Amino acid sequence: MQKAGGLTTNSDDLLTFVTVIDSGSISAAAEQLNLTPSAVSRTLSRLEQSLQTTLLNRTTRRMHLTEEGRFLLEHARIIVARMQAMQETLATRRQSPAGRLRINAASPFMRHMIVPYIGAFRQRYPHIQLQLNTHDLNIDLLEQSTDVAIRIGALQDSTLHARPLGGSALNLLASPDYLSRCGTPQTVAALDEHTLLGFTQPESLNLWPIRRADASDRLMITPGVAASSGETLRQLALTGQGIACLSEFMTYDDIRDGRLLRILPMLTEKHVQPIHAVFYRNSSLALRIQSFIDFMQETLAAQPWNRR
Repeated sequence: MQKAGGLTTNSDDLLTFVTVIDSGSISAAAEQLNLTPSAVSRTLSRLEQSLQTTLLNRTTRRMHLTEEGRFLLEHARIIVARMQAMQETLATRRQSPAGRLRINAASPFMRHMIVPYIGAFRQRYPHIQLQLNTHDLNIDLLEQSTDVAIRIGALQDSTLHARPLGGSALNLLASPDYLSRCGTPQTVAALDEHTLLGFTQPESLNLWPIRRADASDRLMITPGVAASSGETLRQLALTGQGIACLSEFMTYDDIRDGRLLRILPMLTEKHVQPIHAVFYRNSSLALRIQSFIDFMQETLAAQPWNRR
């Protein structure tokens, strides 16, 4: 949209101008544009007034472009063509998702639940360009230019929309090698004799869902080894470095195949971490974002660990 002489020139005015020239008359242009001839005539007058120049010399029988009119026509055709191409592209995108999609998730979720399924997603939506980013703490979607993020645990940011994707249980886990060397704890108190693997931050992740003698159902542990990423803790547990409390979405296969064993299962409370896709509270959700969320919901629904 351009301004001149205090008035506004818009793409509809330019389209009317081009149509008048191409059709050869105001009445013919009016028919093509589904307008009245007087409306077309007023648009031309408004365009000339906004540009402060004469574009057409009009008589009752003929129209002649002025030099300024020929100059405008050359550029108006380009503008109108680009506007039409943009409208066609947007219409196509509404039918077939396209464009850049910026996704954020904690590194374990990205590693175990997004990356393995990217091939299937790209095959289904070949015109979406993916940008995958990981942060092990919750990010500000606006500051990080993120379209959709996967959050695990209770949601706190009320400025975001959220779509539930399921839930994942927590388990106390250790490798067979660690247990053979250090023994298997049979009581909560016995954990004090073991190396406990925990998080550097936030501190709430070091609250383990385990029943204590005082009837409380959480145990705040002091890690012997701490890390910022759940995937790092998983690798430490797999290599026999201690006992960790980890979510099933990242350890289900390890438990199934015997690489990690549950510790104190009878004393572990059923604690399920909710999983959500979060995005901005926009009035309408871009199809590329909607497509990814639907795909993740479908993918997670098929997972044997998902507690929906």
